[in-house]
Amino acid sequence: MNTVGVGLRAVHYEDFLACKRDAGWLEVHSENYFGAGGYDLHVLRRLRADYPISAHGVGLALGSAAPETGAHVAKLKRLVDAIEPALVSEHLCWGRGFGRHFNDLLPLPYTQEALALMVARVSALQEALGRRILIENVSSYLEYRASDIPEGEFIAELSRRSGCGVLLDVNNLYVNQLNNGSDALATMSAIARESVAEIHLAGHLVAPHCVVDTHGDRVAEPVWALYNAALKRFGMVATLIEWDTDIPPLEVLLDEARRARALQAEACCV
Repeated sequence: MNTVGVGLRAVHYEDFLACKRDAGWLEVHSENYFGAGGYDLHVLRRLRADYPISAHGVGLALGSAAPETGAHVAKLKRLVDAIEPALVSEHLCWGRGFGRHFNDLLPLPYTQEALALMVARVSALQEALGRRILIENVSSYLEYRASDIPEGEFIAELSRRSGCGVLLDVNNLYVNQLNNGSDALATMSAIARESVAEIHLAGHLVAPHCVVDTHGDRVAEPVWALYNAALKRFGMVATLIEWDTDIPPLEVLLDEARRARALQAEACCV
């Protein structure tokens, strides 16, 4: 699956149900379809007949020190078994602790301890689901003093030790470069070419004191440039246009997808 897809959001259900659209595949947030029935799952089953589906989780918080109860994984497995998605992914983050779930993708310290925890959690999730998953790098607005492993090396080692694939969010690389002074190209160069199975592209907001990963605008020109570099590094992999806030008409997402396909075609010809 090396085409360009878009995220499936409820406001676009009717657009997709009305006729086949120019999207190579659709990504859904897994947790929105955990119910045993209902309209959302009905729509997903209908569209599954016409498009490959990627199930993208946002709630497991795999890097949390607090253990997962198993209920979330059980619901994810039920969904995966029901729709047989082409890709299943989660985030390199934490978000649970002190008896609470913070409902955010909080960045990890890049340490050996955090790496060992992520390897164990990702390996257990893959065993529970009976399949390989992808792990996505997240945006961040701070760096931990304890971090002693570069982000790209951390991701590469997680993939090597657990066998998981990488979902490379190019917009997040750019956001982190501006916020923390990291090097997006160096991060990409540290990740094994064969491990990247999906790329995310999204818009962001340049605020007075930081850059915010909003998923609420068109892809910025510097991110398109990084995407071009990613294509040269990792080849033709599945690419997603993410748009989660201030969601525009579907045609805007499809227009962004067409630009990504054009860059893929150019990279293929080089």
